[in-house]
Amino acid sequence: MPDLHTFLLFLSAALVVALTPGPGIFYIVARTLAGGRREGLASSVGLGLGGLVHVMAGAVGLSALVMTSAEAFTALKIAGAIYLIWLGIKTWREAKIAAPAEVSTTGRQRAFREGIIVEALNPKTAAFFLAFIPQFVDPTRTVATQFIVLGLISVALNTAVDLVVTVWAAKARHGLVRRPSLVTRMRQMSGAVMCGLGGALLLARRTS
Repeated sequence: MPDLHTFLLFLSAALVVALTPGPGIFYIVARTLAGGRREGLASSVGLGLGGLVHVMAGAVGLSALVMTSAEAFTALKIAGAIYLIWLGIKTWREAKIAAPAEVSTTGRQRAFREGIIVEALNPKTAAFFLAFIPQFVDPTRTVATQFIVLGLISVALNTAVDLVVTVWAAKARHGLVRRPSLVTRMRQMSGAVMCGLGGALLLARRTS
């Protein structure tokens, strides 16, 4: 595991990412509004399992990268910090785009399977894990183990938020549609925090 300071920084960043309303959360909300709480919960668990596919694949690929080139690993970490800043700016700029896509009811089992497939085949999820987690990995220790542990924590946080959103959406039903300003403010705040975290990681590397 990385040192305590790095780990706490990771938890803060991962929690911000998990709480940021994005395509995954909107998908869960739409699924819940269409099929109810049980279908939403099934989709949430499915998305979580789909995320584990990227964690395992990323652990293998990152370990190979570290063994091949330390310079390439450092470049990936720098690119990851820049990606985090870009994601924050993108989140801020798209804060007012908060309408979930239409999703039809399919039943719990199919919603579960579709959740796995949607997340496992999402290249943006793979790119995010490869850009985000390496910033908190110590290349002098076992990289694959660190990546898997941090990845599992990240997936667990995302799934926990999805489950809470599912329960909330099931109770509120069309609450998000009626209060778009709340979603906008949440996304703007999350975007600003992500930019700050990315900037802090860049500066830390430059002065180390």
